[in-house]
Amino acid sequence: MGHTLVRHHPVTAFARPAGDPARARDWAEIQERMLVPLYEAVYEHLEVGGRSRVLGLGCGSGLALLMAARRGAQVTGVDTDGARLALARTRLGPDPDGGRHTSLGDGVPGADIRLVEGGADDAADPTRPRFDVITAFQPIGCTAGDSEGLVPALEAAVPLATRGSAVVLAGWGPPERCATAAVLRVASRLTERLRTAGGWRPPRRDDLEDVATRAGLNPDGSGRVACPFGYADPDSAVRGLLSTGLFDAAIRATDHKQVEKEIAEALHPYVRSDGTVWMPNVFRYLIARTP
Repeated sequence: MGHTLVRHHPVTAFARPAGDPARARDWAEIQERMLVPLYEAVYEHLEVGGRSRVLGLGCGSGLALLMAARRGAQVTGVDTDGARLALARTRLGPDPDGGRHTSLGDGVPGADIRLVEGGADDAADPTRPRFDVITAFQPIGCTAGDSEGLVPALEAAVPLATRGSAVVLAGWGPPERCATAAVLRVASRLTERLRTAGGWRPPRRDDLEDVATRAGLNPDGSGRVACPFGYADPDSAVRGLLSTGLFDAAIRATDHKQVEKEIAEALHPYVRSDGTVWMPNVFRYLIARTP
């Protein structure tokens, strides 16, 4: 099988704020791996394997896609962040045909992975079977309005899936079980100071169920996963956290250096004697079903 890249213009609102290539690389090299336990738990729960057809919404730099492909799944990933998607293309192998067909190299021989720059409805391909798993792994529930674009993205994706397909939503766990919540409050303080929208807020118990219901999906179970954030040093931690986009509103409200300074100060309790940074966290996932 091959690996296909298709470029489209974004048409849905579900997208992380597009960053520059340096920030996209920080996400791919530092931050994205923190969510590996979440990806693994979901794929194990759903028994993703050789017969699975996975659509990844907001696929970013492609790590979750690789993990599904290694289980034998046929995978399509969509994202409107061109910088992150460019890294996904690089991660997935050399590009011998000028940006369209990309070999996966030695990582997953024979895997079938398709990348689409755009929104969920751009993933439609009448030549391929419908999806039976849809994932939206970007955690929601800690920033005001961070789920608004997800509902239309899910509504656009549902017609591409078979009836009863699994739809996976992810969110932050309770603040008392997420050490990173203390650092994310930096965004809240800075945005509230200047009455700017987009700051941190505590996750609500039914955030994921609310999104699923608004998208016309039927909740069908949930789980919690430990996803500790570990960094080689405080500088890596600051860069990784900034790459998430969760501090964008704070940067707009103040400036980049001020936000970096306050994040670094908030990290002090989590710096260990060897200089590494360790923050235990719990994430929650919801499995919903298409009607």
